[in-house]
Amino acid sequence: MAGLIILAAGSSTRMGKPKQLLQYKGESLIHRSVRVGLEANCDPVIVVLGAHSEEVKPEIDTTKVHIVENIAWEEGIGSSIRYGMSKVLKLEPEIEEVIFMLIDQPMVKADLLKTLMQERKEKGKGIIACAYEETIGVPALFYKTFFPKLLALKGDEGAKKLLYRHRDEVVAVSFPAGAVDIDTLSDYESLTT
Repeated sequence: MAGLIILAAGSSTRMGKPKQLLQYKGESLIHRSVRVGLEANCDPVIVVLGAHSEEVKPEIDTTKVHIVENIAWEEGIGSSIRYGMSKVLKLEPEIEEVIFMLIDQPMVKADLLKTLMQERKEKGKGIIACAYEETIGVPALFYKTFFPKLLALKGDEGAKKLLYRHRDEVVAVSFPAGAVDIDTLSDYESLTT
């Protein structure tokens, strides 16, 4: 069973308002991400909050999910990965797999997360990542051998750096809808119209 770290600490500068709270198909993006993780039976499910944590917290059912507040969110995504990993390892020191996902990819469904876990089981590689628009990225599953490298990320270095540095350890899962992400108001409007 894989743990899930939902990275949701950013300030949504280009959006102009917290994208964690944007509504899509009747639920906020943060609520949707948590629901998908729970439906995929990920355990534990960790949400890393930062810039808008007080506004976003009420959207999260803390009976099923753990919230981590990244006080260093301004440093970049590397800090959120570190905070999330530290929490997972505190809760489940023996955990072997962790999936990272972002809240601004609304097309992610539970079946995709289950596919990442299944591919890890079948192929035995250290990283199972999604492939879209000629790139590889999140959601991505990392085996425990990569935990020290994830804990060492700094600044705006995300997990993608590891995907490319360890290409021989990556199994790519086709996910064309991964190209849909919401960074700006026009992204959101094109998604909802």
